[in-house]
Amino acid sequence: MIEYASAELDSVFHALADPTRRALLFGLREGERSVGELAAPYPISLAAVSKHLGVLAEANLISRTRHGRQVRCRLEPDALAAASAWIEHYREFWTARLETLDQLLNQERKSDGR
Repeated sequence: MIEYASAELDSVFHALADPTRRALLFGLREGERSVGELAAPYPISLAAVSKHLGVLAEANLISRTRHGRQVRCRLEPDALAAASAWIEHYREFWTARLETLDQLLNQERKSDGR
């Protein structure tokens, strides 16, 4: 069953709402990276990147581990499961609605002799 109102789903969508956080996730697609490596392409402070990473970690989209002074981050793709299920439900809903609309329009055209 799909949960429509859950703190988990809210935190995932909140985390994904920011383009910098989405870009940071994209930066982790090929594997674990340090905070410094993730921050390098952005014209924002390391502290700002760390805050963004904190939001991603709170949403369980990433995990962070400390190796001495270095913090490493990696994707946790399972956290997207609830959001993916929610989106899929609505994709199916709207696909069905648009197919019904298309059928109605085709019937209308045929009855008008087009």
